[in-house]
Amino acid sequence: MLRFLATIRKEWQLLLRDRMGLTLLFVMPLVLITVMALIQDAPFKDYQEVKFDILAVDNDHGRLGRYIREGLEKSGQFNIIDSLEGQSLTAGKARELVNDGKYKVGIIVPEGSTAAIVSNANRIVNDISQRMGMSIALPVKKNPDSLNVIIYFDPAAKKAFKGAIHQAIDNFLTQVETDFLLNRIKQQLRRKDTTATTESDTLAIRLQAVGLKEYATGSQKQADVISNSVQHNVPAWSIFAMFFIVIPIAGNMIREREDGSLLRMKLIPGSYLTVLAGKMIFFVGICVLQFYLMMLVGIYIMPLLDLPMLVMGQHQGASLLVAAGIGLAATAYGILIGTLFKTPNQALNFGAISIVILSAIGGIWIPLEVMPAKMQLIGHLSPLSWGLDAINDIYLRNGDIAYVWKNVVLLIATGLAMLAIAGAVEKRRMN
Repeated sequence: MLRFLATIRKEWQLLLRDRMGLTLLFVMPLVLITVMALIQDAPFKDYQEVKFDILAVDNDHGRLGRYIREGLEKSGQFNIIDSLEGQSLTAGKARELVNDGKYKVGIIVPEGSTAAIVSNANRIVNDISQRMGMSIALPVKKNPDSLNVIIYFDPAAKKAFKGAIHQAIDNFLTQVETDFLLNRIKQQLRRKDTTATTESDTLAIRLQAVGLKEYATGSQKQADVISNSVQHNVPAWSIFAMFFIVIPIAGNMIREREDGSLLRMKLIPGSYLTVLAGKMIFFVGICVLQFYLMMLVGIYIMPLLDLPMLVMGQHQGASLLVAAGIGLAATAYGILIGTLFKTPNQALNFGAISIVILSAIGGIWIPLEVMPAKMQLIGHLSPLSWGLDAINDIYLRNGDIAYVWKNVVLLIATGLAMLAIAGAVEKRRMN
């Protein structure tokens, strides 16, 4: 017990004397998560929160152009621009502005588009009428023109953005053609049905019998949490910062061997495992303190920077357990590095670079699901990935201990394995 308490006291005194180490442990992570949340805020924003300027040239002046304009404006995602400096846009001017990168999208509705849609709807209704034995025929163009709504994209526009705009415009085209077709069918049915003679009569024709509605996957008590820059970056970079505990731990252990303080600790009766246990308890406590300090930044500081507030889920016991598991793995890794390497430069360089690599492949920088399949397999071997998955289960999926126990067991087992290796190496060195 004396060894255990002496180790905790020694580590506390060393940490207080090392102002640079304290800065590294507490101040630098706060700066890191704040900067990362700020610079990644835009990529994480929901598309409904971002408005894009779209150049629109309506050469048709018919229902199609109005429908496309009204649909884009109603979505709330687009600002429709059809004139600049008091002059109406032309197709050539729109193309030039988009090509120069001044605007991301330009839409050109060609002349005669609405007439082409009407003619096509009449053709379909005429065919239906003939099959029903009705002799009335609607006017149809004999040689219909091949018309297309033209979309210009900024050459630097992303593929996902292009796909979203394509899908939106295609939906508007489908909807307006469907409306024309339904109107023609209603007119024909009114002519056939002599009981429906007034203009106020309407026929309830619906193409969609089954709708689409989004529901939460969790329980009704689940909080409505959106994955945004704060929700990803604060936990992710907090885990990254917690693993940087390896630098003060490894540095302290090497200095202890060099100045003889480790030898004096070993002279105290008892097992060397009590020394390791003292280090573990102290630094795991530091890691947990570090974690919750950064969570408080996400809750109280981020909103002051016009960023979303961090939501920590409803199971704080599970969150504490995960934080302790991450701290155990990080501390054990620091002890292992401090045991294996002989000089501070070797230990600190290897520790820093290895943490950067483990964080990169573990989904801290970018989510694992966007990585190649082989990299995803490698990434799932990183302890940082286990910690991040567990935190996301709690914060985003409203998970409890039953959700995260597997990742916690992996973290603890990995930490104990690293401690066992460090103990074996140190025992061999003592012999």
